[in-house]
Amino acid sequence: MKKIAFSALALALSSGTAFAQQNNVGCGLGSMVFDGQSGIAPQVLAATTNGTSGNQTFGITSGTLGCTQDGTVSSTVKLSMFTGSNMDKLAADMSKGQGEALETLADLMGVEAADKAAFFTATRDNFDKVFTSSNVTAEEVIANLNEVLAADAELSRYAA
Repeated sequence: MKKIAFSALALALSSGTAFAQQNNVGCGLGSMVFDGQSGIAPQVLAATTNGTSGNQTFGITSGTLGCTQDGTVSSTVKLSMFTGSNMDKLAADMSKGQGEALETLADLMGVEAADKAAFFTATRDNFDKVFTSSNVTAEEVIANLNEVLAADAELSRYAA
């Protein structure tokens, strides 16, 4: 079992730092101890510390250890998968400011019903900022959309 765990860690360490920019480990003591460090090893160690000591629950409950009580559970993986699988539909819907794919995107991003009209308008009005070229990637679309949202006072809370 130790050999398998070590092999998995070695493979992860050798695979580069593609995800080193993200906070993949959540909040907790491990996040505080390894704060500012990048790479797979510090992420694995921070996640292990957070998970094995049970301090994330304490941190969320008490609002300490880098945790907040007003956080939202979200999945960037679902958002990326949906965007990548629906690029053409999203482009069409965003250009019109309405549509099923755009509605689903808003739901995945946690846009509240009261803000959806503004979200739809922002995507239509900023279409060229979101879809910057015909070969834009899903990750670029999400990043560009987040920039558009961050610049909008009403919608900035939905920017990642």
